[in-house]
Amino acid sequence: MSEYRVLLADASASFRRAAAELFASDKNVLRFVEAQDGQEALTKLREEHFDVLISELVMPKMDGLDLLEALQNEPSSRPDVIMIVSYMRSDGLLQRAFAKGASYVMLKPVEPEYLLRRMLDLCRTGEADAVKRAAFSPAAKTLDEKITAVFLSVGIPAHIKGYHYLREAIRMVFYKPELISHITKELYPGIALRFNTSPSKVERAIRHAIEVSWTRGKIENVNKLFGFNIYGKNEKPTNGEFIALVADKLIIEDGRQAQDPASQLMRVGM
Repeated sequence: MSEYRVLLADASASFRRAAAELFASDKNVLRFVEAQDGQEALTKLREEHFDVLISELVMPKMDGLDLLEALQNEPSSRPDVIMIVSYMRSDGLLQRAFAKGASYVMLKPVEPEYLLRRMLDLCRTGEADAVKRAAFSPAAKTLDEKITAVFLSVGIPAHIKGYHYLREAIRMVFYKPELISHITKELYPGIALRFNTSPSKVERAIRHAIEVSWTRGKIENVNKLFGFNIYGKNEKPTNGEFIALVADKLIIEDGRQAQDPASQLMRVGM
């Protein structure tokens, strides 16, 4: 079962409340966050990762188009975007929305139930496309696609919580490598805060994800992935070792300087 993190940016408090009540009760929604204007939405998008942004076109402080434009300059992965418009203003405006990254446009008034269905359709279609690209493309384009390719190769299933926690951990270390030296004090608590859980549950779920991979006998793929035989059949990496190895691989592919994997493992803070 997939679990999505959703941000709704809309000036209508009543619409946000109605959507929050429905989305928060759905098993497919891991986290639902509200923003009353574009500027607040941008701040929240910078603070944590969301899979989906549902944004009204006309909002105070920063409208939907300005929000999409600002996201184009952000280093983190972009969410799928559903744009909501009060009426069909012009074809040119809608074309601009799609050009700036909107995946779907809906007209208000829209019932939260219908909005949820369209969001799930969009996410599931996007996930299927991402898996295909990760499996068959020689080089994934986005960070999330590259992480998906790694998980697909080593046999970590998407339906377990550890998949999402591990993906977030790798993403965080990719952008801030020094976190690998502060796993228990900073990395786990940071992930726990974003997923509204505890650091100990984050640690156990990531451990379980790695154990599932080893149980499925994907060790050969792990060694191929990193280009050298680092683990045997009776060996499993610690959480920190696995996160460090994957993050270093992605940093190197990104063209940034990374430490040698062996030295990186030596400084993993457990």
